This record gives sequence, structure tokens and C-alpha cells, in this order.
Amino acid sequence: MKAHDMQDKLNYPFRAWTIWLLSAIFMFYKYALEVSPSVMTSTLMTAFGISGASLGNLAACYFYAYLLLQIPAGLLLDRFGPRKTTTLAIALCAAGNLIFAGADSVFVAGIGRFLTGAGAAFAAVNCLKLIANWFPFRQFAFMAGLMMTIAMFGAVGGQAPLAAFIKATEWRQAMEIIGFAGLILAALFWVIVRDKAPDHIREKHIVPARASLMECIRKIFKNPQSWWLSLYSGFAFAPVMVFGGLWGVSFIAEGFNLSHTISAQTVSLIFIGFAIGAPFFGWYSDRLGRRRSVMLWGTILGSLAITAAIYLPGVSFYVLSGLMFLFGFFISSFLLCFTMIREINLPMLAATAIGFMNAFDAVLGAISDPLTGMILDLGWDGKIVDGARVFSVTSYKVAFLTLPGYLLLSLLTLLKIKETHCKAAYPTTLP
Repeated sequence: MKAHDMQDKLNYPFRAWTIWLLSAIFMFYKYALEVSPSVMTSTLMTAFGISGASLGNLAACYFYAYLLLQIPAGLLLDRFGPRKTTTLAIALCAAGNLIFAGADSVFVAGIGRFLTGAGAAFAAVNCLKLIANWFPFRQFAFMAGLMMTIAMFGAVGGQAPLAAFIKATEWRQAMEIIGFAGLILAALFWVIVRDKAPDHIREKHIVPARASLMECIRKIFKNPQSWWLSLYSGFAFAPVMVFGGLWGVSFIAEGFNLSHTISAQTVSLIFIGFAIGAPFFGWYSDRLGRRRSVMLWGTILGSLAITAAIYLPGVSFYVLSGLMFLFGFFISSFLLCFTMIREINLPMLAATAIGFMNAFDAVLGAISDPLTGMILDLGWDGKIVDGARVFSVTSYKVAFLTLPGYLLLSLLTLLKIKETHCKAAYPTTLP
């Protein structure tokens, strides 16, 4: 073996993990920005003079862009590669946050959130694409789970740490600093990341140049399992977005008479549980040789945890904290559907298929945040503190009835999902 070949072989694992880490940091960044409105509900309602429904619409601007760009994001990554595409996406995400930070009206703030969501739309698909391009097929589920561990730490960072940061500075200044950090990440991504491993050239992951958007989408649309998996993903993840991403902090502060910071720390336990559960369920399903049954029991137990946290009378703070952690831990099993959709579709359409699934998560997010705000407004008793509407615990409990409803629907869709036994339906390499 030549000296430079030996050196490449030694450097390969380090390079693969470095590229994965930068992609995972983008996931961290994406989730921190996605959940950031949850610790600024009162601040944003006061700053822009808006109601709960309007705040829900402002937060949902992120998901509108996320939804529109999911399938195009997958196609662009499959065709042009992650390095060029994702560098621009990170820069767009950061620029949107800077616009949001400097907004003098709710309209401009909405534009900023929309652009942030447009850039963030590439984060998960990019990371999963690079895992496919740099790591063996058998490691995909575990690496995808590990990706979500980093992502959920970003969601944790967007809760209590961000609340403390905003309290120490000011929300606009905090968002500006986070925006500039994103521009630095974009520069590092461009310098360090490469699209695929040197020995990856025989794998069919890149869409042929002549393939049209509709041709690629049609192949995925014709597979019924793509639809059932995507519906399951959307319904299973929606409660995490509604409770953890926007309204949970305010509910806990009101219902348990806790400070905003402590409430944010409590909600953060959802994401800590998710961070631990995601790689565990990836590893466990690989070891068990099954995906569907793991998702089934994880979703059932996660449903029981979040329902008990909201509706069980006389819940103490410590029990609430435990239920938050258990909800995040068990519901993280839903992430296996991302591995399954890769297993059932052509490898050349890996990112496009994952983008198709992510679009369903965005649809539910775009609908659920404004819907929850609208229900809260209907039950509002007129109480205002520091210029922001304060909703009663009863109103929150009525609005949160959608959460167990979503989880029940996710369980019903699981009945239509076929077990893959951790095997790809198509060959991952050329003959």
C-alpha cells in the first residue's frame, strides 16, 4: 500500500466524523432557532403588540418556508451535493435571524422567520445525506439518532440558556449574536465539508443530471409506505413542536407558578430525553432487527407521559419533570421512520425521500402553532401582564387536547406501516 493511501485510510474516520459534526452543529443551530420563540412569548407579544394567534402565525412562518422547501432541498442536495447547497442554506438561516432581530414590525419579523425556516429546511436532510455518503449503511440508524442528540441539545440551548441570555442582554441583541454565529458556521462548512467519501463513487445517491423534479417526486409518491411513514412522522413529532417549541414554557409557568427560567429548564427535559433516546432506539432497533414495533411502544409510552403531564391532577414539580423527560425519551423512537424511508426508496433518492417526510413535520408545525394560539385566544379572560396576554391553565388544557389526538393518529398510521427488518429494499451499490 502506498504511503498516501495509508495516510488517507488513517485520516478517513477523523474526516468523516468532522464532517458529521459540522452537519450536526447545523442541526443544533436549527433547533435552537426553531424553539427560541417559546422563551419569548410574552416579550414578542409586547414588542409587536400581537395576540396569541398572531404569535402562533409568526412562529409558523418558520414552518411555512420549511414546508415549501423540504422536497426541493432533498433534490438540490441529491443533485448538487451538500457542500455548496448547505453552505448557502446556513448563511440564509443566519441572515433570516438577523432580519428577525432587527424587525420593527411583525411583518418584517415574519419575513425573518420565513428565511430562517428556508435555510433550516436543509439541516436534517443534509446531515442524513452526509451520513449516507460517509458512513456504512449498517450505521445509518445509530448515526441518525446521534445526529438528533446534538439537535436536541440545540433545542435545550433554545430554552433555559437562551432565556438567561436574553435576560442578561436583550432579545434583539441575543438574536443578532446567534445570527453572526451562523455566518461563521457557514464559512467553516464551506472550507471543511466534502460531498462524499473517496470510495463512495459506486453508490447510487446522486440524482442523474437529466432527472426532473417531477420524475423524482413521482417515484416516491408511488410508494404507499412513503406516505404512511411521513404521516406517522408528522403526527408523532407535532406534540414536541407545539409543547416544546412554543407553548409549553408558558403553560408550566402559569400552571405550576414557576419562573420563566425554571419553566424553560423543565421543558428542556423533553429535549434531553429525546437526545438520549434517539441514538438508543437507533442502536436497539438495529440489534432487535425491527423498526415498527420499537416505534409502536415508544409512541404509546410517550403519549401516556405527555397526557399525564398535562391532565393528571395534583402532579408535583418532580413528577412533571420526570414525565417531560420520559415523553422526550420515548417519542424519540419516531425518528426510526427516517431510516425506514431510506430503506424503502431508491438510494439515489435518499435526500429527496427524507425531504418528502420532513415536509409532513412542517405541515403539522405550520398548522398547530396558530391553531393552539387561536384556541387560547378563544378562552382568554382578558388578563394582561406587561402588555402581553396571559392565558389560564384551563385554556391551555383545552388547547392541548390536540396533542393526544395527534399521537393517537400516529398510532393508527403505524398499523399501515410494514416492517423492513432493517434491510434495504434496493441495493446500495452498483452491480
